[in-house]
Amino acid sequence: MKKRYALIGTGGRAQFFYGSLARDYRDTSELVAFCDTNQTRMDYSNKLLRENYGHHAVPTYKAHEFEEMIRKEKPDTIIVTTVDRTHHTYIIKAMELGCDVITEKPMTVDEEKCQDILDAVKRTGKEVRVTFNYRYAPHNTKIRELIMNGAIGDVHSVHFEWLLNTQHGADYFRRWHRDKRNSGGLLVHKSTHHFDLVNFWLGTQPQSVFAQGSLMFYGKENAEKRGVTEFYSRTRGSHIAQNDPFALDLEKSADLKGLYADAEHEDGYYRDQSVFGDGISIEDTMGVLVRYKNKAIMTYSLNCYMPWEGFQVNFNGSKGRIEMKIVEASYVNSGGKKEDEGALQAKSIKVIPMFGEAYDAEIEEGVGGHGGGDPILLNDIFGVPADDPFKRAATHVDGAMSILTGIAGNISMRTGMPVNIDGLVKF
Repeated sequence: MKKRYALIGTGGRAQFFYGSLARDYRDTSELVAFCDTNQTRMDYSNKLLRENYGHHAVPTYKAHEFEEMIRKEKPDTIIVTTVDRTHHTYIIKAMELGCDVITEKPMTVDEEKCQDILDAVKRTGKEVRVTFNYRYAPHNTKIRELIMNGAIGDVHSVHFEWLLNTQHGADYFRRWHRDKRNSGGLLVHKSTHHFDLVNFWLGTQPQSVFAQGSLMFYGKENAEKRGVTEFYSRTRGSHIAQNDPFALDLEKSADLKGLYADAEHEDGYYRDQSVFGDGISIEDTMGVLVRYKNKAIMTYSLNCYMPWEGFQVNFNGSKGRIEMKIVEASYVNSGGKKEDEGALQAKSIKVIPMFGEAYDAEIEEGVGGHGGGDPILLNDIFGVPADDPFKRAATHVDGAMSILTGIAGNISMRTGMPVNIDGLVKF
């Protein structure tokens, strides 16, 4: 019997899931419905289903009809790809109505909503899976393997630097993420990937967090300090935007046009806002210090206006050091092929024993988005998972432990004080 899936939130991330169901998992899975606040966006998603995947259109429901959709279409699992601040609403309602949940990261944006989800899992006994595709990328799995096998002994410290460039990084400041109420800021929305990786790599959980950060490059005030005198609110219809390398032209991408430009008359959501406008409440420059339950420490930085995209992470252990550098291709969400998101341009892992010759670790070549992690993740959630000694499948506990590092970071930035994770939620 086929497993039935319904999806809520048909924006840029949704096609990653429904496209895979329609193309690769038809024999075992059935997509039964779309749900969204915007009918135009759902209609365009159905158009993609028909034209790109040869799949029939599915019934559509507006967001206020979410419960009706579940009762009528009887899905086994709900896929949640809405704005981050609404994840908890649909996760909890779905479980209460008898469905399991697959949710895009972050699981939610603050400790109260996180507690509500944890309580609902206990109350309903249903399952929540969080889609951490970076765990499945071969280079990230390799780090887990090296540490598990004792290549550098016990890991005592991690230095982790993530760079978002002026294409991908800037994109968070054009759209709904720029409002911290929607996304929890990038320490939650984006860094959830990175904090989860460290939890996964070290096999531990965060204990305390101290963070600092601010908006130092994007936003109108910062542009004014650099001598900018001409501003615009959005690219569409602006002659000023034509000379701005940060401007996003929705007409140049069929998906951006279909999902956003043609849909904005319904909800007034502008996908092409100026990154140098007013109303940006998230940080673009952040530093975090984390102590873990196994006593390891991490220094972490995230900068969103760099000349290249990717990350560098160094592990210092009782028997040596691991140095990893990953360069990722630039992309804009919904602005191109899904397999180009997080695609690798360069990768290296060097193991440096305390006594002995340094060597380059052999890394499997991945195929697909996010360094080859996407196809493995999709098989793990929709197909028949292979036996996995690395335990990459992420539960609601993993989802919580990832976001709680960022949530604690937000609290620390507000208060100037370190924050203990155990005081934020109860499991």
